[in-house]
Amino acid sequence: MMAYKEASPSAWEAAATAKRQAILNAIPAKWRIHDPLPHCTEVRDVTGNYIRRLLTTREIEITETDAVGIIEQTTSGNWTAVEVAEAFCHRAALAHQFVSCLHEVFFEAAIETARQLDAYFVKNKKPMGPLHGLPVSLKDQFHVRGIETTMGYVGWIGTFEGQKEDPRKGVAESELVRELWNLGAILYCKTSVPVTLMSGETANHIIQYTSNPRNRHLSSGGSSGGEGALIALRGSPAGFGTDIGGSIRVPAAFNGVYGLRPSSGRLPYEGAANTMDGQNTILSVVGPMATTPRSLRLLLKAIISQEPWNYDPLALELPWRDVLESKTRKLIWQSGTSKSLAFAIMRHDGVVQPHPPVKRALYMIEQTLRRQGHKVIDWNPPSHEKANELAHKAYNLDGGADLLSHLALSGETPIAQCLTKAGDHMNAAEIAKLNVEKRQYQKAYLDYWRSTVALTDTGRPVDGLFCAVAPHAAVIPGQYRHVGYTTFVNVLDYPSVAIPVTYADKEVDPKESRTDFLSEKDKEIFSDYDPEIYDGAPVGLQLVGQRLQEERLLALAEYVSEVL
Repeated sequence: MMAYKEASPSAWEAAATAKRQAILNAIPAKWRIHDPLPHCTEVRDVTGNYIRRLLTTREIEITETDAVGIIEQTTSGNWTAVEVAEAFCHRAALAHQFVSCLHEVFFEAAIETARQLDAYFVKNKKPMGPLHGLPVSLKDQFHVRGIETTMGYVGWIGTFEGQKEDPRKGVAESELVRELWNLGAILYCKTSVPVTLMSGETANHIIQYTSNPRNRHLSSGGSSGGEGALIALRGSPAGFGTDIGGSIRVPAAFNGVYGLRPSSGRLPYEGAANTMDGQNTILSVVGPMATTPRSLRLLLKAIISQEPWNYDPLALELPWRDVLESKTRKLIWQSGTSKSLAFAIMRHDGVVQPHPPVKRALYMIEQTLRRQGHKVIDWNPPSHEKANELAHKAYNLDGGADLLSHLALSGETPIAQCLTKAGDHMNAAEIAKLNVEKRQYQKAYLDYWRSTVALTDTGRPVDGLFCAVAPHAAVIPGQYRHVGYTTFVNVLDYPSVAIPVTYADKEVDPKESRTDFLSEKDKEIFSDYDPEIYDGAPVGLQLVGQRLQEERLLALAEYVSEVL
């Protein structure tokens, strides 16, 4: 019998494998796991006690404290920056070995930064800044000096955004990163993203696939999927992602953490890598992700205090508004709990009905708000199908040319989860027409929101809108079929906070019998639901507010999280 020689890997496959190994090699030997991870059928959830067994009691105490609690300890001198940094570096190292959530590891540099922070505190008897000693993780779009950025593209390995020479003449640091250094934060890792960024799952040829740490049968979401998974495993207390179609809110909801998609201009994007750079119909925005809503507030307020509008031409000169926040908190508690606020519930988007666990989460929110005495109305807005259409056109203005060009740098093959199909370019007249249609849609939605003053009994339109982030909980790999629950927010440029609500439960959330399908896509997504597979998956919702009302929205999110 003739022996067949196995084909050798291509150059891009070899480069991806080498980079994957380099990430592991950057993890100190003392934190490496040598026993193979059990299959997800044996160990579904690697959070909680599963990861704690590999940590000391002190490391658990530090890493399971939220960002605000950590700052209280580091800025008072009770905890050193070094012990905090080491604890999170260790837990992040374990997290990556469990679910493949890191693209870059620079633990030694982080611990050296922590030493410098401790020395500053001892010498000056005060913290470096409001984030003194806080480890902050970053989605792999942000440039950190001396650290590579691949964004999952094999062709970016060893280059600056795919170019052999840095076109910015050595200035390879994002504005957000500069501000975090100034605030006293400790940067220690960059987290995984889907190649091209345009996906609700996180997959690329370098790290392969980032699984959901609470249910490894499922996805961590995308495109800030590594960030969501790392925070869920408490390998980070807080970090930053980006969102152009749901990329903060989806992984936050899928992983049971909090994430804020602010309106464009509140946080600096200057100097961050991106795909489809120059597409301005729907802007990608930077936003925080964390274990608590008060941690989101901490990060947002800290970055705004750096006055990013002086360094980013697209950042708005809009300081943190304590007045707006305090006014909202007063509304929350005035007159006891009797109808002090009004909320809307969108039960479905007119295109796809949510799965049973998501429907239950909406019911839980509604009942909680009603018990607190607040008015709850149904939401019947302008067509969300129209919003989906506008978003799809915006994401494909160049017919996928930019996305495909980055894949072509190495010759790597597209990954099924990522939207990289070639199509026709839109011309200037078509883009102008799209922008007019978007503006008209924004106006129609604004008018609808304001019209709800007739239904709220508060003298104001609804204070916030609750709806799904996706029709499903953390999705089965390859089955993310509908982005409409998040993209409408990007079309409107409204702020939105993803809030954890519950977990899928195969006993409580059986498969329904349905014939009332809204669309063929609705029927297909309905057939995807498997109570056994989804069991244990986090279920989150989003609370949407009006444009540039982040202070108000975060106060509401904190309140809702408390009463839940």
